[in-house]
Amino acid sequence: MDRVHCYSKVDIIIYPERRICGFIIFSLGIRARGRDGDMIELDGSEGEGGGQILRTALGLAASTGQGFRIVGIRANRSRPGLAAQHLAAVQCAGKLCEADMDGAHLGSQTLSFEPRKAPSGDHVVHVGTAGSSTLVLQAGLLASARAEGQVRLEVHGGTDVPLSPPASYYRLVLIPLMCRMGLNMKVNLVQRGFYPEGGGMIVATVSAPPSVDPLDLRVRGSLLGVEGVAFSRNLPEHVARRMASECRRRLVDVPTIRIDLDQGNGPSTGAGVVLAARYENGLVGASCLGERGVSAEKVAELAVQGMRAELIASLDVHAADQLLPFMALASGPSHFTVRTVSDHLRTQMSTVSSFLPVRFEESGTGPVSMSVLPNRT
Repeated sequence: MDRVHCYSKVDIIIYPERRICGFIIFSLGIRARGRDGDMIELDGSEGEGGGQILRTALGLAASTGQGFRIVGIRANRSRPGLAAQHLAAVQCAGKLCEADMDGAHLGSQTLSFEPRKAPSGDHVVHVGTAGSSTLVLQAGLLASARAEGQVRLEVHGGTDVPLSPPASYYRLVLIPLMCRMGLNMKVNLVQRGFYPEGGGMIVATVSAPPSVDPLDLRVRGSLLGVEGVAFSRNLPEHVARRMASECRRRLVDVPTIRIDLDQGNGPSTGAGVVLAARYENGLVGASCLGERGVSAEKVAELAVQGMRAELIASLDVHAADQLLPFMALASGPSHFTVRTVSDHLRTQMSTVSSFLPVRFEESGTGPVSMSVLPNRT
């Protein structure tokens, strides 16, 4: 297996068939262990069996200082093991905490990860393909939740690609919710990148608070309005305008609605819509990316349908599973409702409880009431 040391101020570039890693040698430090003094052992085939277990483990290892070993990485996928975007997440988290790693190479189904310091610094990660930069950012933001000083993450890759949250979902949904938990996070979309060319760029900055605040979303309150963005690159201007117009037409019953247009040229071609419904004490989002042969009106219709399905809850299903680890790090109990408990959310509960003393409670259906109860005694 490969053994890699990752350190601050060093760019990691991951390509589909080769790996380039520049690194600087430092003296060895004390390796962090789990709460019982041993490496945390994880099985990547459990739950949804994809990359979520790995990303959450990376983020929690860096933020808590606990080392882990995972086997069966992405075992339930047609091409198991570390793909480019997963390896980029490994390198991103590894750089943040100067981790010692075994198995950090493309195709690897086993990884050992041992943090050596608290996350900090200014880091650049290139996925090298249209692999999702927002999924890499998931690991990086969680890793930075207990950082020393400000962290800056510059991630290059696909910002708006299938099977991952679009970049604007962070701005409209995830970052506002994280800020309510006292996490000073900002995400700047520098350039959009679509499949298959990629070429996108996101810059995130994080200033970790002394402690993470809990989030109580049991009482959602009234719907205040919907905001969103219709975006396109290298396409006629009418594409984004038609998506925005169709969203407004299908949301005439909403108190207020604002759909911004984001049009222009770029290194790759694509389009999509991201929507966020804001309540007095809740926030849910949905999105849809354009595809060849699918009309702008249909893209908008699917985005609105997706959002309306989430309006019964205080968090959408994607925000729920992404915020769960932050809630487990919080200083007190968090509460929210969600349309359904997805496989991703159940996988998150299992992974988080391997790193932190926390209980989860759920009750009801449509929506499900969830409580995240950290044990700080």
